[in-house]
Parts: sequence; structure tokens; C-alpha cells
Amino acid sequence: MTLPTRRERVRAATVDEIKTTARRLLVEQGPAAISLRAIARQMGMTAPALYRYFPSHEALLEGLCGDLGDELVGELVRARDALPAEQAAARLVATCQAFRGWATGHPAEFTLMFASARQGGCADAGLADRMGQRDREAARRFGPVFFDIIVEHWRRSPFPVPEPDSLSPELRGQLERFTGVLHLPVPVGLAYVFVSGWVRLYGMVALEVFGHLDFALTDVEPLFQAEMAALAAQLGLPLHQPTD
Repeated sequence: MTLPTRRERVRAATVDEIKTTARRLLVEQGPAAISLRAIARQMGMTAPALYRYFPSHEALLEGLCGDLGDELVGELVRARDALPAEQAAARLVATCQAFRGWATGHPAEFTLMFASARQGGCADAGLADRMGQRDREAARRFGPVFFDIIVEHWRRSPFPVPEPDSLSPELRGQLERFTGVLHLPVPVGLAYVFVSGWVRLYGMVALEVFGHLDFALTDVEPLFQAEMAALAAQLGLPLHQPTD
């Protein structure tokens, strides 16, 4: 294996420092504070010098969001794999809790990753073409963290899933493409159960992070636990809370 040269190591360290500085600005001042000029000022560099590392603001956001995605996936995998494979319910709940914990503990990062194009986040329309491949790669990494638990349980103890003919052709076709991305030969009905469960989890976490449950709840935890119990019941899983 060829070791990186000193120049390559210095470049990699500078790229890491740029992204670390961008994340600090994000957390302290919000997404609007992330600019190559502001980062250069923080690092004692000139703005043109940063263009040798990131050719545009959009490229910087793409790199930062990639790192944040890797960090989140790592948290989910650690939570999932801390429990044995036969404890499917506990693994699922632990993974969902890790997702919620990361999101509520890093609201600025979560917002940047999942913001809409209008909010200038990682889903910015200007990034769509370049990020298409990266999004597909993320689906291959992120999706299986949850999907593997559900598929493993379904293979051990099959639970009812919708028949393909019960789904609209438009929905069925999209779900078939989704399972193709993940390279998983499973029924389209199982993909439907997974996607609907993800909508349930993400929707609740996003509402909490963005403060949209404050009108009714001062403590979201009991509702989150109730939703996890309902999701486990839908999957035919005997719910046991994961141990610390």
C-alpha cells in the first residue's frame, strides 16, 4: 500500500480544518454563516486560497454533509450492533433512539442535512445533479441500518406485508426501484412497511427538532416511546427496551 505524501497529508488536514470550521460556524451562527470568506477569515487564509480545496460554496456544503452523514450512520450502527441480532425489537428501538438522540443533540447539523432547497441546506436544488450519485450511495449505507433489522426479523418470523397488487402501480414501481438500490431481494410489501416506518420516525424527530410539537408537548419522550411500541407491534416484534 502506497502511503500518502507529505503534501497529500497537509492537504487532507487543511480540508478537515475547513470543514470543522464550517461546522463550528453552522452551530454558532446558522447556515447563512457558512461562507468561504468567513471560513478563510477564521483560519487566517485568503478566500481565493480556499478555492484550491473547494471550488464553490456548494462543494463545501456537499463535503460537510457527507461527513455529517457518515457520523450519523456510525452512531446508528454502533447502537444497533451493541445488541445481538436475535433481539430485533431492541435493536430497532436502540437505532431509532440513536437517530433521535443525534438529531436533537445536533439540531443545526440535522437542519442542514435535511433542509429543503428553499432553506439552502444539503438538498439545495443547485446540488441536485452532482449529489444524485452521493444520495444513492447514502441510501445504500443509511437505509440498511434500519432495513437490515426489519429484513432479518421478517426472514426469521415472517409478518404480514401488503400484497403488491394492493399498492398503486406508481407506488409499487418506486418501491421496486428502491429495493434495487439496496440490492435486497425482498417483497415490495416489505419495502412499503420499511418506508412507512421511516416516514413515521423521521416525521416525529423532525417535528421535535424544529419545535413543531411544542404546542402540545413539553416532553416528547413518552410519545416517542409510544410510537416505537406501535411500530414494533406493526412488525410483530415483542418490544423490550434496550439496555445501557
